[in-house]
Amino acid sequence: MNKELLAVAKGNKPADLVVTNGKIVNVYSGEIYEGGVAVCGDTIAAVGDVAYCIGEGTKVIDAQGNYLTPGFLDGHIHPESSSLAIRPFAEAVLAHGTTGIMTDLHEIGVVSGLEGIEAVLKEAEATDLKVYFIVPSHVPFAPNLETSGGHFDPAIIRKALQRKDAVGLSECVGHYIVAEHPELLESFDDTLSMPGKTLQGHLPAIYGPNMAACAAAGVATCHESFCEQDVYERLRNGIHLQMREGSAARNMQLGLLKAVIDSGVDTTNVSIVTDDLHTCDLKDRGHMDDSLRTAFGQGLDFLKGIQMVTINCARAFKLDDKIGSLTPGRRADINITTGSEDFKVLTTFAGGKQITDNGNLLVHYEAAEHEPCILNTMHLVNPITADSFKMHVSPNAKKAKVICMDTLPYIPFTSRRDVELDVVDGVIQCDTEQDVLYIAQVERHGVNGNIGKAFMGGFHIKGGALASSVGHDNHNIIVMGDSFEDMALAVNRCVELGGGQVIVRNGEVAAEVAYPICGLMSDLSLDELAAQKKALNAVAYEMGTPIQIPFMFLCFICLACIEAYAVTDKGFIDVEKGEIIDPILEVIE
Repeated sequence: MNKELLAVAKGNKPADLVVTNGKIVNVYSGEIYEGGVAVCGDTIAAVGDVAYCIGEGTKVIDAQGNYLTPGFLDGHIHPESSSLAIRPFAEAVLAHGTTGIMTDLHEIGVVSGLEGIEAVLKEAEATDLKVYFIVPSHVPFAPNLETSGGHFDPAIIRKALQRKDAVGLSECVGHYIVAEHPELLESFDDTLSMPGKTLQGHLPAIYGPNMAACAAAGVATCHESFCEQDVYERLRNGIHLQMREGSAARNMQLGLLKAVIDSGVDTTNVSIVTDDLHTCDLKDRGHMDDSLRTAFGQGLDFLKGIQMVTINCARAFKLDDKIGSLTPGRRADINITTGSEDFKVLTTFAGGKQITDNGNLLVHYEAAEHEPCILNTMHLVNPITADSFKMHVSPNAKKAKVICMDTLPYIPFTSRRDVELDVVDGVIQCDTEQDVLYIAQVERHGVNGNIGKAFMGGFHIKGGALASSVGHDNHNIIVMGDSFEDMALAVNRCVELGGGQVIVRNGEVAAEVAYPICGLMSDLSLDELAAQKKALNAVAYEMGTPIQIPFMFLCFICLACIEAYAVTDKGFIDVEKGEIIDPILEVIE
């Protein structure tokens, strides 16, 4: 029992901090009323009329009639997608009022296993961002379809679940649950046997009996919703609806929020998450504050919106006794904000510590001395040359009919397009006039030297190649272009950088960004990295792509769990069948 906290709550001792003259957004009672918040150390001692808590030594902050909300929570985010190391990432999101995140650090695990994840979690302890760890349910994410550097099995998962910061099992795939994947169900049993642990779902295109099976298995949430039907399918089965509003997928605007508002459903089991947030979006738009601006712009009630990024999220993880509200005994995470019409976060406190003052960041975290396990992670088994990417057929062939996977310009979902391509000296040629590029993934963990090859549409680039060591969910090197030579140069430069993203134009490196941490992240500040990424994207735009975040879209083309096609180091993937298939349909001589 914290007797000092009790003394402050009773008025027997002055509070360390009191925020006065605010409008309290009470996410429990659903009220907004005048008052303040008193803080003892890192914990809220009292809320409402807290003048009695002010004494000698109390720091008093005048909210000037603005709203007092709990600090924001993101219940499903991969910080690695911001390309920022965890400390500059913490600075970036704290500046926008986010005081806690739930993350599996899955991308780190793909490259460096549990050892790498634990190294990054240790680095995060130096920040004021509260990080809750959701243990990856399996690595590699698509068994038998990709090669990863790290590996998670039930024994490793069991060990990870015993960490004090572990709150559950992440990305539990619906199709694997329905198929009763034995190792996954074993990890389900381990998770549910531990008090307070939850199963976090990944349930795209799961309906009817299959959704019932996932709910019966104990899945608590799902962030893979795309339409009105998905809203009802989750909420009516008792599964928490996480509306995704990130960079690659702004699903809240696809009808999810409208369905929630128009139907009048109870929003207790609804929250907003970002999942994957691009560096430039974090810089230019913000984080959960930006999601709230979007939601309010679509007509969401102010208080309900605040609940969706605070208490609703905390409840989904059984953490509402610790975070997510302005109530005594909870962590002193407090935002001073404006109203819904021009919503912005003015001042933020995390664990009772002032982080921002009228938008100005007051904290800085020095770059970490990284553990060796998350550095120097680029290991090619074989040299990469132009020949590495050629797709050979009969030397007598004139044409080849192939499957080209096209991405949508606003979300990286792929579809099939059958095209006819020229063959020269037994090598299939791409055709930029038909918007058909070469695409390949090179295994870079030093395991087998695989190279998977396919054909790509939707990016519309001409005159070069793009390569990235960020490639969900295996993080091998994904490369795309209209020249074998440029593709080879881009991959080799990516390796030289220790990981990163590279554009080659006509035989020369035109732009690059280095990611020395697991080939995924940089220690640069948000401002510095965003500037480099904008320069990188500008070159891609010059090459013809209409996609605003081409490298983030490119990294999703490796996902062997998102419809309809993908390419991994093992080959061209038919996602629905879960099989490696040949992209070449017919050779014409």
